[in-house]
Amino acid sequence: MGWYAVLVALVGAERLAELVVSKRNLRWSLARGGIVAGQGHYPFMVVLHTGLLAGCLIEVYAADRPFVPALGWPMLALVAASQALRWWCIRTLGHQWNTQVVVVPGLKAVTGGPYRFLRHPNYVAVVVEGLALPLVHSAWVTALVFTVLNAGLMVVRIRCEEAALTRLETA
Repeated sequence: MGWYAVLVALVGAERLAELVVSKRNLRWSLARGGIVAGQGHYPFMVVLHTGLLAGCLIEVYAADRPFVPALGWPMLALVAASQALRWWCIRTLGHQWNTQVVVVPGLKAVTGGPYRFLRHPNYVAVVVEGLALPLVHSAWVTALVFTVLNAGLMVVRIRCEEAALTRLETA
C-alpha cells in the first residue's frame, strides 16, 4: 500500500499545482473584467475531489483491498493518461483555464488542442481519473461513489459552463 499512498499523494500535489495555476489565472481574468459564474456548486466540487483522494486511501487500508495486477496496471496507465489530458487542456486554455467558471468579455472560446475534438475534454480526464485512481488498488466502492456523485456534478457544471460560453460567444 505504501506506493499507492505515494501515487495518491502525487495526484493530491497535482491538484495543489492546479489551484496555484487557477488562482494566477483568476487574477489575470478579473484584471480584464472577468466574471465568475456558478460559485454555488464549487464547494461541492472541492469536497468531492478531496473525498476521492481520501476515499482511495481509506478504502484500501480499511477494507484491505489488494493490488490486482491485471486491473491495477491498466488503471495506472489511465491515471497517467488522464493527467496528460488534463495538462494538455490547461496548456491549451492558458490564462483562460480555471477551476472556477470565469468569463472574460471579448475573449473567444478556445477551439484548439483537445478542444478540436471535444467541447469539455477536461471532464473526460476527471471521469477517467475518478474511476481509474481508486481501481489501481481495487477501491471499487470509492470509484463507484465518486463516479455517481461526479455525474450529478458534471450535469450542473457543464450547464454552467455552456451558459458562460454562450455569454462569451454573444458578447
